[in-house]
Amino acid sequence: MVIAGPTAVGKTEICLQLAEKFHTEIISSDSRQFYRETNVGTAKPSITELEQVRHHFINSLSIFDAYDVKKFEMDAIKLLDQLFIKHDIVIMTGGSGLYLDAICFGFDEIPDVNPAIRKELILDFENLGIQNLQSRLQKLDPDYFEKVDINNPQRLMRALEVCIGTGKTYSSFRKMKKNTRPFKVILIGLEREREELYQRIGERMDGMIGQGIFEEAEKLFPYRDLNALQTVGYSEIFGFLEGNYDREEAVRLLKRNSRRYAKRQMTWFKKYDQMIWFHPSDLKGITAFVESKIEQGQ
Repeated sequence: MVIAGPTAVGKTEICLQLAEKFHTEIISSDSRQFYRETNVGTAKPSITELEQVRHHFINSLSIFDAYDVKKFEMDAIKLLDQLFIKHDIVIMTGGSGLYLDAICFGFDEIPDVNPAIRKELILDFENLGIQNLQSRLQKLDPDYFEKVDINNPQRLMRALEVCIGTGKTYSSFRKMKKNTRPFKVILIGLEREREELYQRIGERMDGMIGQGIFEEAEKLFPYRDLNALQTVGYSEIFGFLEGNYDREEAVRLLKRNSRRYAKRQMTWFKKYDQMIWFHPSDLKGITAFVESKIEQGQ
């Protein structure tokens, strides 16, 4: 069972309720929550919540570890093989659509490209900034531009090097295809009215500020170029710490970019024709839907 949805929609609470209902465990496919050093800025489940239901892939890595979606696919499939020995159903949840795709569908292999292209893109990024990468990707692959975290230079450069090196769009190599998996997938999406979601995002960011996200980012600042830290919630504060703008502007950017991130997440998840959408408070409806799928053998 996949529980997907944008940031701050309420995935954690409903997943805990469903895990207890179906006596199972939770796999996190939120790539931001893999790292032990990132706590406040990634809205991980609390210690109490982690103790309430067993979670996997939260705090499993260091920001210094090299890890990508292919490694996650291998690790998660191996873990699922073990979990399905004990459980009839397992919950996977997160807001990282790429990581959900890897488990549920897989994606086409992307060809290797000349490493000189990446070196040139890195120089462009250092000299011209992230806006240059964003502009180039928007022109070369507008479809992927609408889905990618445009504040993540590593993902921008990865897409650009494929576009430049192959002469084809990055998205053309990432068409969904059905992989042969020894399990069925039930896709459930969580959504709220836009104003309700945006209010929750604002409240979450205010809560993170109170919990010390600025202080956490300051400790991580020396390592800001690591791929694990190229994400909404840290990038904006790093800009403040570099002296590019004041704290008030950093807070404004945190909230704005989190709303934009949520919008891109929804764009990604809405491409799943087989995903059924619920309000996060509809535990009864979600439970009934899952039980019906189990009865149907789906």
